[in-house]
Amino acid sequence: MALASIGVCYYPEHWPRDTWAEQAQTMRSGGIELVRIAEFAWSRIEPSPGHFDWEWLDCAIDTLAAQSLQIIMCTPTACPPLWLIERYPEILPVDSNDNVRRFGSRRHYRFASSVYRCESTRISQAVIDRYATHPAIVGWQLDNEYGCHETTLSYAEDDERAFQRWLETRHADIDALNEAWGTVFWSQEYRSFAEVGRPNLTVTEANPAHRLDYWRFASEQVRDFNAEQRQLLRDSEGSDRWVTHNFMGNFVEFDHFDVGEDLDVATWDSYPLGFLDQGWFTDDEKLRYRRIGHPDWAAFHHDLYRAVCRGRFAVMEQQPGPVNWAQSNAQPLDSAPAFWGMEAVAHGAEFVSYFRYQQLPRAQEQMHAALRLPTGEEAPAWSSVSQLAQELGRLPAFGSHQAPIALLFDYPSCWAGTIQPHAPGMDQLESTFHYYCAARALGLDIDIVNTKSNLQGYKMLIIPGTVIVDAAFIARAKTAGVSCLVGARSGSRDEHCALPQELAPGPIQSVIPVRVLAVDSMRPGATRSFNYAGRSFESTRWHESVESDSEPQIRCDDGAGLWYSAGSNHYINAHVPEAFLTMVMQEILAEETIQYEALPEGFRIRRRGPLIFAFNFSPETRHFEAKDAHRILGSSQISQGQYAIWQHAND
Repeated sequence: MALASIGVCYYPEHWPRDTWAEQAQTMRSGGIELVRIAEFAWSRIEPSPGHFDWEWLDCAIDTLAAQSLQIIMCTPTACPPLWLIERYPEILPVDSNDNVRRFGSRRHYRFASSVYRCESTRISQAVIDRYATHPAIVGWQLDNEYGCHETTLSYAEDDERAFQRWLETRHADIDALNEAWGTVFWSQEYRSFAEVGRPNLTVTEANPAHRLDYWRFASEQVRDFNAEQRQLLRDSEGSDRWVTHNFMGNFVEFDHFDVGEDLDVATWDSYPLGFLDQGWFTDDEKLRYRRIGHPDWAAFHHDLYRAVCRGRFAVMEQQPGPVNWAQSNAQPLDSAPAFWGMEAVAHGAEFVSYFRYQQLPRAQEQMHAALRLPTGEEAPAWSSVSQLAQELGRLPAFGSHQAPIALLFDYPSCWAGTIQPHAPGMDQLESTFHYYCAARALGLDIDIVNTKSNLQGYKMLIIPGTVIVDAAFIARAKTAGVSCLVGARSGSRDEHCALPQELAPGPIQSVIPVRVLAVDSMRPGATRSFNYAGRSFESTRWHESVESDSEPQIRCDDGAGLWYSAGSNHYINAHVPEAFLTMVMQEILAEETIQYEALPEGFRIRRRGPLIFAFNFSPETRHFEAKDAHRILGSSQISQGQYAIWQHAND
């Protein structure tokens, strides 16, 4: 059994039928085992209302199966055909400016539309009835990239009516809503749920509690849509196939943990260079890593989506070459496609599927590279992916293990931080990533957890500026006896986006007795300097004035406290450099007797069972040898975009 499989995204409807057999044969010869199809094929499956054309898809599936290729079948709900929009224009999403978003691209539907719910159930049921028991189909993908292109939040009139019903269920009576939202401010009080509108087009800022509840409502609409689609497969004859959805990078518009409860495997779409170019990274980082990606970006998402489905994840779309949607679209290093694939496998991926098999020379994604050129010839990525397939076939199959470090990630905290950011650069996702990078620089494996997770067995819990932290989660952390490292802004809002009664960090005060009295939101260029272990640092962006009975471990040069401790728990009340966080973690890890290995810049390691994977993102060649292990792949001299693998001697 191989450690993982290689897949590809394939669109037979884009190519002449007489090329399908050759394409399938070429896939198989290159080591590809899985093929995803039909996520955008509604208009070909049902060219007009109620008239289905299955013949072409039957043929495509049989052609792939003839080469022993396993198929990931998709429900085609991400792209409703034009005839459906003409018949039911009310399914189109409405943006925050009350503009209807029109047909002509994709994801042109609203999750709260009862009409679309019926139509999506109808088309998905038809596809499931046709193919649920086909022996070549091993898994199903529901829809495609929920919420992409800012389609989670919609502001149509029936979104409003659905929101009102949702509010009545959540708050029970209107007085409770008024109290929770603080509507006495600015005379916003409501007499009934029917009076509560959408939180858009207000003269100035809408009530933050109103906006947070609307975001929760929108997220639950995604969850409900996914659950309805999943139930169709549970009720089908082919219910033994696994079910997934392909999530995205840097995307927090709905709660992925909630959606993941109805999935067997979480998959995601990994585009390291596109998101490096678009992300919050410095210009120096974008230049240094422009052809291989940031050392921690893909890894963070691997660990996140591994958590979303209780340890099971894969990559449904892996970038193979230049993308078409960033401001600048770098050509990856020749080794990058295999490098990214092996990195996913190191984090526990069950398969890595590349987007796409062959580049289409027309339409919106014509500049998006693939494994094969538009002519059908090999693209630069082909040999790299074929090499990876061969390597995976030789590696022993091992599962993952619980990491020593848990990192909290919470989607409602992302929404609350977006609704009232208060300071530039304090985005919840970016703050979480900041702490993740600091820990990874010490060669640590990290498990991402949410507020419902079991914390038993972890040595350290990182709460990286998580805006909403409930008392039950902190109580579980105390019961687990885990050492906590808490970042600035943590526990600064309650579930209704209000300041906690006891002030920030809210319930975290039960493990670290500090209170935040004020926040210095620091404009770009404003700093506070401090020293630690003989090194000079600066805090930026955010600094809290803290009241505490204990003396801080560090004070800034102006006397302001920076690091507070209570036993094995620690609170950093400012945005501080990653290098300083790494040093703080080293001190905590030493106290907790957790082994770590400080790594050179741009060099990362990851363990999967007895296997130790090493990856070099930096332009400088790195030397590495794993202790008490023998090398089974690669060299101890690892250049940029290269990897090596060791196995512990006793395994």
